[in-house]
Amino acid sequence: MSIASIALPRVFRIGGGASKQLPEVLGALGLSRPLVVTDGWLVSSGRVQELTERLAKAGIAARVFADTVPDPTIASIDAGVAFLHKGEHDCIVGFGGGSPLDSAKAIALLGMHGGAMADYKAPHVQDAPGLPVIAVPTTAGTGSEATRFTIITDETTDEKMLCPGLAYLPVAALVDYELTFTKPAGLTADTGIDSLTHAIEAYVSKRANPFSDGMALLAMRAIAPNLRRVCSDPMDAAAREAMMLGATQAGIAFSNSSVALVHGMSRPIGAHFHVPHGLSNAMLLPTVTAWSAPAALDRYADCARAMGVADEAEGDQSAVARLLDELAGLNRELEVPGPAAWGIDTARWEALVPTMCAQAAASGSPANNPRVPEAEEMAMLYAQVWAG
Repeated sequence: MSIASIALPRVFRIGGGASKQLPEVLGALGLSRPLVVTDGWLVSSGRVQELTERLAKAGIAARVFADTVPDPTIASIDAGVAFLHKGEHDCIVGFGGGSPLDSAKAIALLGMHGGAMADYKAPHVQDAPGLPVIAVPTTAGTGSEATRFTIITDETTDEKMLCPGLAYLPVAALVDYELTFTKPAGLTADTGIDSLTHAIEAYVSKRANPFSDGMALLAMRAIAPNLRRVCSDPMDAAAREAMMLGATQAGIAFSNSSVALVHGMSRPIGAHFHVPHGLSNAMLLPTVTAWSAPAALDRYADCARAMGVADEAEGDQSAVARLLDELAGLNRELEVPGPAAWGIDTARWEALVPTMCAQAAASGSPANNPRVPEAEEMAMLYAQVWAG
C-alpha cells in the first residue's frame, strides 16, 4: 500500500465571523508583529481598516502592503519583500483572494530565505518554512488558504511559475463566508468553477488518495448545488457558506493530491493573455474533461454522482455524459466566454500554442492527468477550446 503525504494548516477557524478571531489566533500562535498583505480594492472598501483596527484594539500593530496585483508577478513580490524588510515582522497575514494569498506566501518565503522567485519553481520543492502565514480568504475559489503551492508570474517570459512545498502552507486559515457577500457575479462564477475544477482534478488525478478523495467529494457536494444559487442571489447566506467551505475542502483535496491537465493548460493562458485564473479554468474544463474521461470513466462518474447530476444507480458511461452536459451547461448559464469572446487575438493565440504546450508540460500538472497528452494532443485541445 502506498503512503499518502498529508499536510494541513495547524489552525482552522471556519464559519461566519471567523475572520474576527484573527487577534486571538495570532496570540495562540505567539505572534504579534504582522504584515498584512492585501490589495487596493480591499483597502478602498474599508475591509483592511476594519481588520487593522480590530488588531489595534488587541494591542497588535500591523503594517499593510496593499500593492499586490492580479496574477502576482516577480516585480510585485520583490516590492513586497522590500516593504517587509522595512519593518520588524514575525508573520504575514494574507487577506484577499488568491492573488493576495499567493503573494503573502511568496513574500514570506523570500523574506526568510532570499534569492529569486524563479529559484523556487517546480520541479524544486521548498519545504523549509518561511515566515508564518495566516490566510484570511475573501473569495470562495482558489483554496490557497489550505494549499502548499503558490503561483507567481515571471513577467519577462510570461510564465506562470508553480512553486510547491510545505513552505507555502499557511499555519492558520480563517474561513469566513461573510467576507464574500460583496463579490460581483462574474467573480463569483469564475471562482466557483475554479474550486469545482480543483475538486474534480484532485479526484481524478493519478496522485489521488483516500484522504484527498473524501475532501474532493465533499467539495463537489457543497459547490455543485450552490453555484447557480449564489450567482443568482449574492445574499443567499446558506449558498455562500457552502461555496466557501467547498472551496477550502477543494483546496485541501488538491494540495494533498494534485491538479492535472486543466490547470496545466490554464496557467499559460493566464500568463500570456492575462485571463483570470478561474476563468481560464472554466474555458478549458468541459473540453479537457471530455478528452480525459475515457481513461478514468469510473472516477468521472463518481464526480457526476457527487455533484448530483447522475443517479447513484446510473451506469458510468451515462453518468459521465451527464457530467459533460452539466459542465457545458454551467458555462452557458454563467456566461463564461471563450478565448475569442474574451478578446484574445486569433493570430497571437495560434502563434503561442506551442509555447503554451511546453509551459503546461513543464509545470508537471498534465502528467497527473488520467490521460497524459503529447504536445500535439494539447495543441489540438487548445484549438478545440478556441473553436468553442
